[in-house]
Amino acid sequence: MDRLITFERIPIEPPLKAIYRRLGFRKGRTRMRPDEARALDDRIGQARALITLKGAARRLPILSKDARRIRLPGDSILESAQLAALLADSREVILLGATAGPAVIEAIQRDTAHGNLTRAVVFDATASEMVDAALDWMETFFGRELRREGRRLTKSRFSCGYGDLALENQKLFHELLELGRLGVELTEHYVLVPEKSVTAVAGVETIG
Repeated sequence: MDRLITFERIPIEPPLKAIYRRLGFRKGRTRMRPDEARALDDRIGQARALITLKGAARRLPILSKDARRIRLPGDSILESAQLAALLADSREVILLGATAGPAVIEAIQRDTAHGNLTRAVVFDATASEMVDAALDWMETFFGRELRREGRRLTKSRFSCGYGDLALENQKLFHELLELGRLGVELTEHYVLVPEKSVTAVAGVETIG
């Protein structure tokens, strides 16, 4: 409990179905010629080569909670009625953070500046889905550990800026997860940089 784990490289491949879906493809409705499909897969592969997934996670006890406030160690407070409802049966939380790194963002910016918008959109979709998949990978990592303890993660996770969990909480996540060590900075408007960086919190429940 209360330990920070850093993942210097998260070994996952692009989640192709999710990437296609983000790009607007619909099963049975969207048709591509073979050359178009090859070009798309080639661009996804180019994006993959630019992405270095890193992550951090911290398991913390919940010291107290009520209908909208969750108090963590170090006088850290998360205020959200929706998050409090998600954590109703939890005595611990796991904070998660992941980043796709700066190289793919720089490539998206270059392509956008030079009018190569098609490739920029594919790179953007690939980075977005891969960083989300990195959170899934970390949840699976902790899920195996928790099962040995007779515990499990909540079925969903919550991110800053979602529902009534204000984006300002990103500062707390950035500090507790020490995201600066992964090269992730926080702007004065609580935006993570590089852009394809995300955080989330999930609860730990007892099974049975």
